[in-house]
Amino acid sequence: MKNSIIIILLCCGFSLSAQDKVFQISSDSVSFKSADGQLTFGGTLTKPIGKKSFPTLVFLSGTGKQDRDGTMAGHKIFLEIATYLSQHGIAVLRTDDRGVGKTTGVYETATTGNFAEDALTAIAYLKNRKDINPATIGLIGHSEGGASMSIAAAQSKDVKFLISLSGVAMSGLDNLYKQNEDLVAASALPDYDKKRSNEINTIMFKVAYKYANSDSMEVKLNETYQTWKLKDDAYFKTLNIQFDHFRFPIYSYVRTAIGPWYRYFIQYDAPKTIGAIKVPILAINGDKDLYVAADSNLANWKSYAAAGGNNNVTTIKMPGLNHLLLPCQTCDAAEYTKIQSGVSPEVLAIIKNWIDKTIR
Repeated sequence: MKNSIIIILLCCGFSLSAQDKVFQISSDSVSFKSADGQLTFGGTLTKPIGKKSFPTLVFLSGTGKQDRDGTMAGHKIFLEIATYLSQHGIAVLRTDDRGVGKTTGVYETATTGNFAEDALTAIAYLKNRKDINPATIGLIGHSEGGASMSIAAAQSKDVKFLISLSGVAMSGLDNLYKQNEDLVAASALPDYDKKRSNEINTIMFKVAYKYANSDSMEVKLNETYQTWKLKDDAYFKTLNIQFDHFRFPIYSYVRTAIGPWYRYFIQYDAPKTIGAIKVPILAINGDKDLYVAADSNLANWKSYAAAGGNNNVTTIKMPGLNHLLLPCQTCDAAEYTKIQSGVSPEVLAIIKNWIDKTIR
């Protein structure tokens, strides 16, 4: 895989050539409403100055309330990417999530499907602007944003291309399995606690999936945990270890699981959704990502799209990058705030060059 990455990087060319032009950019605060008038979205639209026609991207954030700049662990990921792309001839609209900044609504009651609706609302707004070409509007999604942008693209022909940054291309249940297994494997837990973590996570996820549309989910999850706990207590006694430090956060997990977001996400059907997408897709993942596994998700972008007849999919695994596409050493979440550098310059160049080749 590393050899193929090197080939891709060389062909993309990260240094500016004589033909490349760096534009000054405009950065304007914008506001628009949902079709029913219930939500107001606040955002920022950056555009290259002096360029009459250009592709336009709409940002979709990952899980958790985020502002328009994509501020995560002290890094303004979306602002950095948007600035670079606009300087290279591509407009970018990024908005505050529901309940954040200038955007109204309640984030906690929204689902991945609602975030897809928000993206389509943003596209509808852009289509009504005389300075935006409606034929070249695409979506760029980070993490869960990969799933929400896929839902939007499967639903609407207004989406002309997709760019996934550490984006989810697994079904919700599979994503939960894989993500938690990877986080447990990378943790400092002793092996016997890793075994217990994987066991209870798997059991609880299966029950949550089974009862995702049921009013009895909360009862079933608590019953399942209590049954497992009896068996686990007996298992721990066989280890002859004095103190048991393992704790499964049963209360907080159940509170999350019975909410609308979790019920929707755990049922997300990636093969069906991505199989319905007919537009070009670029998917980039860091090989040190502990939240969205590079190999399995990149493979899914290709195979699920191909199953639906779409072979216009480019996937790139970047060495040494974490979930935020930052260069890392330990690559765990605790390191994020310590990283001084920004988004990998290679990633920025790949996005620009792919758009130049595919969309213009």
